[in-house]
Amino acid sequence: MDDTVHNQAERETIVNPFKIYKPLLRATMRLAGLRPQKIEFQVLALAGDYAVYVPDLLFFGGSSTCDSGRTVGFQAECLARGLAKLGVQQCTVVGFSYDAMVAFRLAELQPELVKSVVATCSGPVVTESLSRECLERLGFPTLSEFLLPDSASALKKLLEIGSFHFPRLPKCVFKHAQERAELLEALVIPDNSLSRSTLRFDESSPSKVHLVMGENDRIFPAEVAKSVKENLGDSATLVCIEKAGHMVALERPFVYNKCLKKILASIYKAGHTK
Repeated sequence: MDDTVHNQAERETIVNPFKIYKPLLRATMRLAGLRPQKIEFQVLALAGDYAVYVPDLLFFGGSSTCDSGRTVGFQAECLARGLAKLGVQQCTVVGFSYDAMVAFRLAELQPELVKSVVATCSGPVVTESLSRECLERLGFPTLSEFLLPDSASALKKLLEIGSFHFPRLPKCVFKHAQERAELLEALVIPDNSLSRSTLRFDESSPSKVHLVMGENDRIFPAEVAKSVKENLGDSATLVCIEKAGHMVALERPFVYNKCLKKILASIYKAGHTK
């Protein structure tokens, strides 16, 4: 299969909400007399039509490394090596938030590998000015304090900010907190270090970009998404999903899946293998 779809959405997020849901799901299934089986969000909706790969990004699941690399580029290089071992020659990379930045970096490093990037609630990079504006707007001193809650109240505040309407959830214990803090520190780049290749995928680029966002996203607001689309060029597309915040795929999964399927169908038209 020459064309495959790589979906890294939702499983490896900064907050990783699925770790919050695990004990609730297990308890519910036990009460119903069911035996729990492991499935991945979004995968079942796509696996019938596409070859789906869900990587475990470093420090966002069970993967870790002794290497001191904490940059988005390092994550992208590891991902590229993994796809190469699987024999993937070309793919569409679907990423949410931090994952989408890894997807953009992978497309920059290996444009012939990445057919398209579908970025949810994210752009190619986070600059110092964007980070500063976001933190000032939300009332946090650093990205680590915002995205790595260390208490139930901090988690509740994060979920309230990150969603349009989200139910109350119990306290969650996060692994690799220090490493994730280092990843966040390496995520922000100086404004004067931006390059044209990082921000623009024009008509001549082999990689195309599709942006998906929640209309009520307070972390990656609509005006920022529209600005990113303009910088990416005319070949980029932007879809806004109503009544959804930053965690759009969790809040409106059916709408998001429908949107994602439509985008993928436009990428893999008749005559292409999937």
